[in-house]
Amino acid sequence: QVQLVESGGGLVKEGGSLTLSCAASGDIYRTEAMGWYRQAPGKQRDLVALIRSGGSTNVIDSVKGRFTISRDNAKNTVYLQMNSLKPEDTAVYYCNADVVPRFAFGSTEYWGQGTKVTVSS
Repeated sequence: QVQLVESGGGLVKEGGSLTLSCAASGDIYRTEAMGWYRQAPGKQRDLVALIRSGGSTNVIDSVKGRFTISRDNAKNTVYLQMNSLKPEDTAVYYCNADVVPRFAFGSTEYWGQGTKVTVSS
């Protein structure tokens, strides 16, 4: 069984910073792509940033220059450094990972429970 546990959300003023962390644990052989999604109230869940096992990244235009995604493969952990936060960044942020479990063929997608980020103006 694999679990993703997120931390780091909270309330911050506009222009502030937060760092989200997501650690994958369990019977893991390796993690492939890891990413962060967010879901604002009344909206669908959308991709924010993605990082592949080799380190290449994709970040949506609205957060480029403000958000940075990184990972520690030894710890099966992905981070999202969020700077210059805006009220429109307010959402529940979800961690996502493609994990290859031990004694299994192929990867399985897992989700974290979500961590709430609120940016006040």
